[in-house]
Amino acid sequence: MLKGKRALVTGSTSGIGLGIARALAAQGARVMLNGFGDAATLEALKKEFPAHSGADISKPADIRAMIADATRALGGVDILVNNAGIQHTAPIEQFPAERWDAILAINLSSNFHAIAAVLPQMRERNWGRIINIASTHGLVASPQKVAYVAAKHGVVGLTKVVALETATTGITCNAICPGWVLTPLVQKQVDALASNEKISMESAKTRLLSEKTPSKEFVTPEQIGALAVFLCSDAASNVRGAAWPIDGPWTAQ
Repeated sequence: MLKGKRALVTGSTSGIGLGIARALAAQGARVMLNGFGDAATLEALKKEFPAHSGADISKPADIRAMIADATRALGGVDILVNNAGIQHTAPIEQFPAERWDAILAINLSSNFHAIAAVLPQMRERNWGRIINIASTHGLVASPQKVAYVAAKHGVVGLTKVVALETATTGITCNAICPGWVLTPLVQKQVDALASNEKISMESAKTRLLSEKTPSKEFVTPEQIGALAVFLCSDAASNVRGAAWPIDGPWTAQ
C-alpha cells in the first residue's frame, strides 16, 4: 500500500512509535526512526531500520535538522508521525515548572516545528500524511496530569488547524488518541502505583485499567500501527482533522 513512500516517526525506538514504524514498513514504506535507547537496542534496530535520527525533540533546531536528515537519507518525507512524548504526574500546585516546560516542548511544540519544516515539500508533491499521536487526554482530563493534558489538547487543536490549512491539497493531518497502552511510559505509572499502594504489578495494571477503560484491556502498539496505516491510505484521503480515539472505549463514557 505504501511502496515508494518515505516516513519519519518521532519517538520510535520503543512502544507506540516503534509499532507504527513497523506497520508502515510492512506496507512498503521506508522509515527513519528517531529516539534514544541503550546502545544494544539501537544497534539491533539499525538492522531493521538503517535510517535513524538521535535528534533532541525538545530543541527546534534539532527538529529542523532531523527533517533535513530524513529528506537526504530517504529522498523526501511523505509521512510524518509525531509520536515523541514524556510524562510527569503531580498536583498542579506541586508541579515543577521545568517539567511543565519540558512536556509542552516535547509533547506539543515539537509537533508544530516538525510540521512547519516538512509541509513545504509535501505541498510541492501535493501529497502527504501527518499523524499526531495525541491521547484520550487530548479529549478528556485526569487529575495530576496538568502538563500532559494541556499538551495533548493542544495537539488536537494543532491537528485541526493544519487540516483546515491543507484541506484543498493532497495532504491530510489527523490525530490518534490512544487510551492505556503498555509502553515504557505507562509501565512507570504501573510501577509507581504498585509501589505506592503496595500491590502486585498485575493488580496495579488491573487497577489502572479499571479506573478508565471499560474493556479492561490495553491498546497495543500494533493496533495503533494498523490505524496509522489506514490514515495513510487512499481510503482515508478525506479523513481530515480527526481526533480518532482507540481507547476501549474510555471516552464513550
